[in-house]
Amino acid sequence: MRLASVSVDLDEIPNYFDIHGLGPPKESVRGLVYELALDRLRGLAAAGRFPLTLFAIGSDLDRAHARDGLAIAVREGHEVANHSLDHRYDLVRLGRAEIARQVDEGAKAIEGATGERPVGFRAPGYTITDEVFEVLADLGVRYDASVFPCPPYWLVKAAKLGAIRVRGRESRSILDTPRVLFAPTRPYRIGRPYWKRGNGLLEIPVQVTRGLRLPYIGTSVTMAGPSRARLLTKMCIGEPLVNLELHGIDVLDAEDGLEDLSPHQVDVRVAQAKKTKAILAACAELKSAGYTFVTMREAAAALGTLS
Repeated sequence: MRLASVSVDLDEIPNYFDIHGLGPPKESVRGLVYELALDRLRGLAAAGRFPLTLFAIGSDLDRAHARDGLAIAVREGHEVANHSLDHRYDLVRLGRAEIARQVDEGAKAIEGATGERPVGFRAPGYTITDEVFEVLADLGVRYDASVFPCPPYWLVKAAKLGAIRVRGRESRSILDTPRVLFAPTRPYRIGRPYWKRGNGLLEIPVQVTRGLRLPYIGTSVTMAGPSRARLLTKMCIGEPLVNLELHGIDVLDAEDGLEDLSPHQVDVRVAQAKKTKAILAACAELKSAGYTFVTMREAAAALGTLS
């Protein structure tokens, strides 16, 4: 069976200002992902008839509106997974005890909001290490979805971080080891180092296209527009699992109050309606190719015997 999933990192707006080395955003937009984007995402999923896997940041759930939004999503059949407590881009540098706290407290916050302890994890900025994988195993996590073996993405990120430094700003984002680019592109059991196959935790890598390993994520799909989004999707057809990874900001635009971010983040300049059409076009292409949409927890269960 061909499986597909749509996952969404619910990074709030301050995280994007941190990436670009900007000051804090205005108060009116700090909570846009839970106040506006989550409802749009639920509507998008209903229109496309697919479940979402929502990677939530534990500290965001201090707000009742955020907790309520996740609880509603769970009742509608969506999965909530763990994106750490504080979304520290430098999670891998914090030491084992703090890494464990960030993972465990993030899970506890999600369980408090939804009544279910999350079984999946995605590291902030997709950056992960063998030490983080050891912590995940110790805490009973069933699957990880952080490894991003995408040369174009890695090179663009390196260039952007360099450009931010040249402009005299400091990004809180960090660059992963280039060795991650040698990791498998299909789900696999991690070895040591984690970019090699082994018998460890199940890894569901962030999706890349076949052959060229182009990024198949929200930014590339929404920037492409509906017709080219279909073409990108066709480049993934044949994979046993296609995981379209989005962010909450992929259903927001400058008109939502993000005009201060738009000079630094080009996808914010794309109209929200156009981005939504591109995402739906990509999912429709997968359905026409015979893919069945599932949550990542369901995908992990189906792939559980992978060796």
